[in-house]
Amino acid sequence: MSGNDRPSAELLARFARIPSANIGDGMDRLGLMDAGISPIWAGATITGPAFTCWTRSGDNLWIHNAIDEAQAGDVIVVNGNGDLTRALIGELIAARAKAKGIAGFVIDGAVRDADGMREYGMPVFARALTPAGPYKHGPGRLGVPIAVGGVSVSPGDVIVADADGVAVIPLASAASVVSAAEAVQAREDDRRRELERHLTPAS
Repeated sequence: MSGNDRPSAELLARFARIPSANIGDGMDRLGLMDAGISPIWAGATITGPAFTCWTRSGDNLWIHNAIDEAQAGDVIVVNGNGDLTRALIGELIAARAKAKGIAGFVIDGAVRDADGMREYGMPVFARALTPAGPYKHGPGRLGVPIAVGGVSVSPGDVIVADADGVAVIPLASAASVVSAAEAVQAREDDRRRELERHLTPAS
């Protein structure tokens, strides 16, 4: 991705302060991956531009290629065809990606070594865990539009992932979406304060 098809650091910082649910509300509740794509360790969060990878079921050759080509801060988003029979990444790939500065992985497929990924601090969102390892034959594609968790993802789209799931914000509309999501969050913060005021016992 060139500088022209990447979100700015300022835009990413604004998205990082907003929960995925509020971002979804700011997009008319569209652009949210299905509930099967979830964090594999508690507390994992990701914000960054998508680096897309399309790989054959159970095969991770092109995920290795994606790590080589992605930039620091990118989120590697993988269409693994929802296959649950083979783990597409494990802790060794996570460690390599961490050293490269990759922000995290979102995988429509299975992974393994959840404890090791947590120890490395590599956020990974996937459909399942399995101990079965992958093949490395290909084929695959990088930097193309893909479908992950029922949502279209293009290179450079903003990915925000947290305990609730994964939001995909098209790069072309990211500036307007972040403003809408901030407004949603501000309204919710106001309502929360009002509720807390009524729930707090009088002194």
